[in-house]
This record gives sequence, C-alpha cells and structure tokens, in this order.
Amino acid sequence: MNLKPRFLILAAAIILIASGASWFAFQRIAEGIIEQWGVRLVETQVRYDSARLLQPLIREIALSRQMAHSQLIRRWAKEPDNPAYMQEAITEMETFRRNFQDGSYFAALRASGAYYHNNAQNDYAGRQLRYHLSPTTPSDSWFYEIIRQGREFHLNVNKDEFLGMTKLWIDVLIRDGDETLGVVGTGLDLDRFIRDIVQLAQPGITTLFVDHNGAIQLHRDLRYIDYASIVKTDGEKITIDRLLSDGQDRTFIRAAMRELAGAGPEREHDTRVISRFVTYEGKRYLAGVAYLPELDWYEVTMLDLDVLMPLHSFTSVLLIFAATLVVALLLFNYILSRWVLNPVANLENAMLRVRDGDLNPLALPPAKGEIGRLSGHFSAMAESVRSHTQELEHRVAARTEELHRLASVDPLTGLLNRRGFTERINAEVKRAEREQSRFGLIWIDIDEFKQINDFLGHSAGDEALRSVGSLINASIRPYDCAARWGGDEFLILLAPCDHDTLARLGERIRNSIETGIQLADETSITVSVGACLAGRGDAMERILQRADKALYAAKAEGRNRLRIADDPEARAEPA
Repeated sequence: MNLKPRFLILAAAIILIASGASWFAFQRIAEGIIEQWGVRLVETQVRYDSARLLQPLIREIALSRQMAHSQLIRRWAKEPDNPAYMQEAITEMETFRRNFQDGSYFAALRASGAYYHNNAQNDYAGRQLRYHLSPTTPSDSWFYEIIRQGREFHLNVNKDEFLGMTKLWIDVLIRDGDETLGVVGTGLDLDRFIRDIVQLAQPGITTLFVDHNGAIQLHRDLRYIDYASIVKTDGEKITIDRLLSDGQDRTFIRAAMRELAGAGPEREHDTRVISRFVTYEGKRYLAGVAYLPELDWYEVTMLDLDVLMPLHSFTSVLLIFAATLVVALLLFNYILSRWVLNPVANLENAMLRVRDGDLNPLALPPAKGEIGRLSGHFSAMAESVRSHTQELEHRVAARTEELHRLASVDPLTGLLNRRGFTERINAEVKRAEREQSRFGLIWIDIDEFKQINDFLGHSAGDEALRSVGSLINASIRPYDCAARWGGDEFLILLAPCDHDTLARLGERIRNSIETGIQLADETSITVSVGACLAGRGDAMERILQRADKALYAAKAEGRNRLRIADDPEARAEPA
C-alpha cells in the first residue's frame, strides 16, 4: 500500500481517535457542569418554593391566632350556653371570616362539642352551628387528638365528612391560662392551594411537603397525600418512604430531616438545603431537602436533570465530525491546529469556568465549522443556565423583601410595627451617638380605648386605630416615622428635633385627633401624649421609659393632654 493512503488512513484514525476522545471529554465535563448547576438550582428552587408556601400560610396562621386570643370568643368558650356571649362571639368570628383568604372559619368548643362554621358565600348565616363533635365518632377524632397534643397550632389536611370539604386546615387552640377551651381556625381549598403552590408549570420539577413524621401533606398527585395524619399510627401513614424504592435513599431523606430540624433546644434550626441524587418513580432525580420551622414541615424538591438539561441535544455534533472527515484529511495539519485544537481548548476553558460557578456571559473566540457550532450550543446552554438562575434568584429576593416588609408593617394601620420601629429607633440612637444630634420620641395612647371595644365592638376599635394612624401619618414630617407599638399605643420618631418642634408637633397631633375623628355614634376620640428629647448617650430603654413616664403623667392629670419629659441636657446647662 502506498504511503499516501497509509497516511490518509493513519490521519483518519488519528482524527477519529482524537474526535472520540474530545467527545468523551466534552460529555464528561458537560455532565459535571450539569450536576453542579443542578445543585445550585435545587437550592434556589427550594427556597423559592418555601417562600411561595409560607407567604399565604403565615398570614392565615397569624389571623387564626388573633381569633383564638379574642376575649369575646374565650368568654363564650367558657360559657357556651350563654346566648349573649354566643352572639358576640359569632359577630367577632364573622369579622375574621371576611379577612381570611378562603372566606371561611370554624370553631369547635371543648365544653359542649359544638362545631360552628361559615363559608365564603355566607351560606350558614344565622345557623353557624353545624353539628356536635363526639369522642366516639372516628371522623371527629382529629379534634380530641389536637387538644391532647396541646400544640399551639397545627396544620391538618383532612376531609370534613359532614360538610363535604377537603381542605388544608389551620387549627389553633383557644386557651385560658393552662386550660384548653377549644379549637378555632380556617381552611384553604386543597385543590386550589396545590395548583398554585405545588403544581409548578416547570417540566422536570416535582415539589412535595411532609410533616415531622415524614407523612406527605402536599403533593401534586392527591393520591399520595396523607389525609388526617394526626389521628393515624405510623404504619397507616403515607410517608415519603413509599415514593423511594432504594433503602439508602430513604435513609438519606430521614437523616437530612433530623439534621435540619436540629439536635435539641441548644441548637438552632438548620437553614441549609441538603441535596443528593435519589431514585424516584424509577428515574434518577436530584433531591433537595429543607426545613420550614414556621410550620414544622419539610420541603422536598426533585429535579430531573435529563429534562432540565438534556445531553442528547449534542449528539448531532458527532455526525458533523464524521461528515467533515474527508475535508479534514486534506487539510489535516492546518485544521488540527487552527480549527480543532485551539477552539476545543477555548471551549474546555469556558466549560471549566461554568463548572466552577462563573455564569457571566462567555465570549468565546470565533471558530468555524463543527467546533464553532459546538461553541454556539455551549454558549446558548450557559446563557440559558445563567438566565434561569438569575430569574430564580430575583424571585427569591423579591419574595424575601416582601416577607421582610410584611414583618415590619402593622397590617391594620399601615404604620411600622413594633419590630420595624425598634430597628429605626436603634439606628437613630447610633446616629445620634455618631453625629451628636438630637431626636424626639412621642408616645400616644388612645383614651378609654377599652370602652370603645366593649361598647361599640372590635370593628369600631379597628376603625379608630386606622383613623388615628392615618392622622398621625398625615401630621408628621416626610422624614419622620410612626408606628403602632401595640394595642392602642403609637410611637413617633422625630429626627432631627428640638423642644419647640417636639411640643408643636405633639400638640398638633393631639388636637387633630380630638377634632378630626368621630365614631359611628358620634363619639369623639382623645389621646394622651407623652414625649421626650433624646441625644447622645441615651439608650433606647431609657428613652422609652422617659416617654412612657411623661405619658403616665398626662393620663394622671386627666388625659387628653401633652406632657414632655424633662430634658437632662437642659438641666445640666449652667444658669
């Protein structure tokens, strides 16, 4: 055989071997990149899904707790046969019903076993008493089990046989000291909740939520949900173990749950996402596990990386290599150095960058032919990964910011709540220390507010709080801030401030409330106001004590007046 065909055969063999090696290396690197990207994606996805789940539930739990703490409902629960107490409690519960997302509520009393309910359509107006619970009725065992466990609140996916509804129930105990009087709460439509939270319109992603025993509470397939988990034994529950065929996978999930929940009261709950590949529904998934301490639930997210980032889209590259073999034989030396080796090296470097977590736009040097198309495929893949990751991070950041805002704002008045105002006043104390500036604090308390609630009802009390909050917000300067400190008390931070400004604004607010607010029965509202000036060296606790003392003096002198605490700096000045 002549040298030329031998050379051509040798060159072809070398090209084929080199092409095969390049393809193998590319495939291995791509798989490594996809796995690392999958770990980051599952962490982002879990946190995003957790925020989507917690946002509606935290609000409903908070409202249910307020309902359980209502004095009218507690009083009725102690004396369920008192018709006057019952009517007041039903009116109170109807007020809460209009604020619940589902528009419904329930109340079950321990003393009588009576179960009250009304729905969003107000179908049971005037006949909220639906039936009576019995310890001997199996479908009522949830009520007695919740009372036996004594937990403040409980989430329970269950079907009410009498009412014919399947919901995610939020159960909160009515307590008077150590005595449990009953259970109140609301429910969320299970089908709609799963559709909005669990059934993601993202192929390759499966999300489910389990309780501390591993019982499945939320799943896109309703057959896998463990209804009425609270009254079942461990052997009767549908747990996550049934979804995993491999014993090592089940052991991993259980170990991750124990680790994330913490080892005891001396250890804080773990906020990490623990991930590993498991076999789910006969396929290999990347599983991420996170703990939700607000609910005592766990989120488990499964990612099918073959769907999210399939490798088969690159198989056409192998055919392109084969089709160009003849041309490559003629220009072997030139193509090998110019069209293959250098571009592959650049592409490999780009892959390694992505593998190491660098998802910034990749500018690969121009290349021709198959390697150029391969570079384009990879650039498109990297851009898709970067875009999807940024989108998820943006959603998580937006949800986190919204949750922080909800945690810092009083929902009734729109002013800052105690937490938000504490952050602001602490910041002002530090600034006063740093800049040697002064600021003012005004403490406002509505006079005889309890009588408004007692004689006009909580709706009138809420309207009074909103009106006072609105007038305060309209009276202060744009750079001041106001907060509902708790109950019928409001705090205002004035910065910068001097004695004249403090007195003028305090009196203006007091007078505006006295003359500008009237309730439905033409009852006027007045407030007592205590104020103080603070500056460098004043601690937050001391400032609040001085303002509170001034408020106490205003009340002691007959209410509806302003009193300003003595200024320590003014007393310290020489005569």
